[in-house]
Amino acid sequence: MVRPLGFLVGLGFITALVLAILTTPLSNEENVAYSFHKQPRPLALSSDGLVPHWDKQQLQRGLQVYKEVCSACHSLHLVAFRDVGALGYSEGQVKTFAKGFQVPSVNPDTGEPATRDGLPSDYFPSPYANDVAARAANNNALPPDLSLITKAREGGKDYIYSLLTGFQNPPKNLPTELKPGPGLHYNPYFANLNLAMAPPLAPNQVTYADGTKATVDQMAKDVSAFLVWTAEPKLVKRVQVGWASVLFLIMFSVLTYLSYRNIWADKKH
Repeated sequence: MVRPLGFLVGLGFITALVLAILTTPLSNEENVAYSFHKQPRPLALSSDGLVPHWDKQQLQRGLQVYKEVCSACHSLHLVAFRDVGALGYSEGQVKTFAKGFQVPSVNPDTGEPATRDGLPSDYFPSPYANDVAARAANNNALPPDLSLITKAREGGKDYIYSLLTGFQNPPKNLPTELKPGPGLHYNPYFANLNLAMAPPLAPNQVTYADGTKATVDQMAKDVSAFLVWTAEPKLVKRVQVGWASVLFLIMFSVLTYLSYRNIWADKKH
């Protein structure tokens, strides 16, 4: 009798807890902020769908946007310079690209911290010495590493693209408590509407080698595509292997069935 009673009491407690969580309303400020928040706009890329492929020209443009704009604040800790060879660059071009970065090192004569030209085996360096320096330069906000950003944020590439193109003046009916304070910028695609990052892109901010017009929208698409690649560089290969595995299993199933029919064709039941 005690065990069933204990079970019922525990079940009732859990039910009450779940109902409390589900029925507890958001605060008034959160409700108001949600009414101004926008869902990410969809971004179509060649890496989408059941038969994806990499648009290497677009990825090269995205890498250029990252290097000339985003790398001033954001790191790519999980990406090595040699990895960009997969975007269509030769070994010599990769070496030249790596040399354009200064990476942390140690002076062999004094043992003091120093920097040196990057090597293909090095990883993209952080623009700041440490998190304290990063926060000091960004209104106490820590710029996230972008290596896995499209997998780490809900909405992925759509969110990144929308965020980069979503900076705007606050609407006139925005409540005072939700208006951006000093050092903050209004963006309806950001969770609380205001973020420390200033609009990073401006028209013709970069000059594309392939002649593509560098609009804000184009640069946002290109760097979003690049960040999809940094987050999962083996995506296309993985899908190809998946389709090959499915084809193999189908063929194996057919052959197995035909073998079964052949073996038991002359057998009497």
